[in-house]
Amino acid sequence: MIVLGIDPGTAALGWGIIESKGGRIRAVDAGCLITKPDTSLPKRLLAIHGMLDELIALHRPDILAVERLFFSRNVQTALGVGQARGVVLLAAAQAEVPVREATPSEVKLAVTGSGTADKEQVGRMVATCLGLREPPKQDDTADALAIAIWAANSERPGVSGAGERRSSVLDRAAVAPMTEGDSAYDRAVREAIAREKTAARSRNGHNSGNS
Repeated sequence: MIVLGIDPGTAALGWGIIESKGGRIRAVDAGCLITKPDTSLPKRLLAIHGMLDELIALHRPDILAVERLFFSRNVQTALGVGQARGVVLLAAAQAEVPVREATPSEVKLAVTGSGTADKEQVGRMVATCLGLREPPKQDDTADALAIAIWAANSERPGVSGAGERRSSVLDRAAVAPMTEGDSAYDRAVREAIAREKTAARSRNGHNSGNS
């Protein structure tokens, strides 16, 4: 199963493609489309649509996952995200690619174990889940890969909300699918969260000792 994840925005749009096959996942490609500040909105949206058409034609994703529009105190940011989302949904509909949507907090919870994780935590866990040497340089790219991971994981058999297309368990190390909650992916998330908590306690203890 090929999943195209999108972190929508008109100034910067992150995208990430992962493959889930035979109980393993891997990063296929990823990047971030950044439009120039002096580019008009119609041309920005056209650039987004053109790039999505190319990505869909090249990789033929089984699913397109995009962040759901959420309340934002910054009206301009919310409008930009909404406009970009519209183009994303249009491109998916034209190519007849099923769409999966999730809020940022749902994605963070699925990938890091915390719905309030910061950008750095998300980047590190994306690298861990996909076996990357280092986190993606662009936060928008990391967020796009994170929602692709969420979508691939939610399509597993037995997972609530899974779509009609069934996929193997999101498990980079497994030879055969494993039961929900006991895959290598699930264990990797738990272990990474435990390491983060241990490191945080160590930092707090060190800071207290210096005060």
